[in-house]
Amino acid sequence: MAINYSAMMYRVNCLASDLDALYHQAALKLGLSDSVMFVLYLIYEKQGRCPLSSICRETSISKQTLNSALRKLEKEGILYLERSGGRTKNACLTEKGQDYVNRTIARLFSAECSAFQGWTEEEIHQHLRLMEKYNACFREQIEKM
Repeated sequence: MAINYSAMMYRVNCLASDLDALYHQAALKLGLSDSVMFVLYLIYEKQGRCPLSSICRETSISKQTLNSALRKLEKEGILYLERSGGRTKNACLTEKGQDYVNRTIARLFSAECSAFQGWTEEEIHQHLRLMEKYNACFREQIEKM
């Protein structure tokens, strides 16, 4: 029996859209915009300090949107920017920012971890391997376009 790639891609895209919608719903529940949530999430993962280049690359947020989110967070006293050599800058949480991410982003992170509680460690690793394999193969196809 032939693989119905069209039906599979429809499912992949629906699942990706559903995941995006779940993160948007989480942002709303936490009182954050999507871009602010992803910026704070990455800084939280990096223990309170993250290069701006990493934020841009790892979140796929446009530079303009990233700058708007950073300015908002700076104005609110959540983070500050520091030079880390040359033109490189880091986004760093303030003490107020650390308290803020503990009340918001830490809850999201906990919810993500809890979602895996019914999975075996092997299932988690297999899921990650397959996602990485798909992304690598898809990236290769995009580069050929």
